Amino acid sequence: MSLRSNRVGEQMKKELGDILGRKLKDPRIGFVTVTDVQVTGDLQQAKVYISVLGDEEQRQNTLKGLAKAKGFIRSEIGQRIRLRKTPEILFEFDESVDYGNRIETLLHQINKESSED
Repeated sequence: MSLRSNRVGEQMKKELGDILGRKLKDPRIGFVTVTDVQVTGDLQQAKVYISVLGDEEQRQNTLKGLAKAKGFIRSEIGQRIRLRKTPEILFEFDESVDYGNRIETLLHQINKESSED
């Protein structure tokens, strides 16, 4: 991955946080955090990793809402970041956050069980 795609990814992450937090009015979109943005070397595609607070239904609704707003989000990014061509945006859940939470829960259980013995 090139330095330029890294910089574009970081810039997109910052702007997306602002766009998702303030500009989108879709009620389906819950509390979303952009955890990472991976931009391909040719700057054609950007994978946006998100975590969503809530249950599976809320996560799916948020994904649907984001898919519907993709054009708007992309044009906002295009206005904020000066690029010849704005990358195609793909939203994906960041599983590492869930994975980390799961490990933490398991560790708490283990600690609780061992302190009860």
